[in-house]
Amino acid sequence: MSKLSVFKRILKSGYLSFRRNDWLSMATIMIMTIALFIMGNMIFLGAFASTVLNGFESKIDVSVYFKQEATEDDIATIIKDVKSLPDVAEIRYVTKEDALARFKDLHKDNALILTALDEIGDNPLQASMNIRAQDPTKYGSISEFLRNKKYPMLDKINYFENQEVINRFGSILATVRGTGALALVILAFITILVTFNTIRLAIYTMREEVGIMRLVGASAWFVRGPFLVAGVLYGLIAAVAVMAVFFPITWAASPKLAILVPQFNLFAYFLNNFFLLLGVMSAVGILLGVFSSFIAIRKYLKV
Repeated sequence: MSKLSVFKRILKSGYLSFRRNDWLSMATIMIMTIALFIMGNMIFLGAFASTVLNGFESKIDVSVYFKQEATEDDIATIIKDVKSLPDVAEIRYVTKEDALARFKDLHKDNALILTALDEIGDNPLQASMNIRAQDPTKYGSISEFLRNKKYPMLDKINYFENQEVINRFGSILATVRGTGALALVILAFITILVTFNTIRLAIYTMREEVGIMRLVGASAWFVRGPFLVAGVLYGLIAAVAVMAVFFPITWAASPKLAILVPQFNLFAYFLNNFFLLLGVMSAVGILLGVFSSFIAIRKYLKV
């Protein structure tokens, strides 16, 4: 018998096994769908958390204030030095005039403040530069660099006043990423364990048929093949099912999440990444099904 014929027979046997044990197949698919559903929620949660954390991150920076007598050349030299640091992502320079214009616009409805400002005459505000780091944990090293340089025209670095807040944010960011990775590992282990036990039960119900195949000289892979095919079918159907479930859920949940974080549209994220998510779900489902089937067969079938 040719290899192609053997392969076709394995596919047919796997499909027939899948249909014959319909209640076990449905139970396995349901368990795998739940596992993929949880994994999909972890993906959505990760995207949501990244949006929130990136929003916070974009609002955190270090502000450096220059003395009133600092010239544009002095300031340009300091900015050039800071820009050369690899940890710096962006620098925004605010002149004294820009700072004054913003201050007046912010307090345009407060006549008392504007009158006091006019009486002062000279611009009392300082030029500043706002530094955004590549990583929130790098603000400390950037600030230390500025302090150690002892630039005579620097007046104040606000990092040391807000150090606790910035460090706490960096800690939260690291905790969220680490917890997400750990949760995915635990979830994968639970899914393999549950699927493994379900497929083991399916193999047990077919033990007599497997014994007959071995008696007539069937090869080890010929016996294993149908169960691996069934594992692939479990994974594919579970992936399609979970994507069908996610469609209405993301559509309904999107407006509610938008109230909390307007910049994150869950339904748009789902649609924009539909084929990627379907590919990931299918790959994970097939991997879990095949791996669980292979382990169950190896452990409980004497082939």
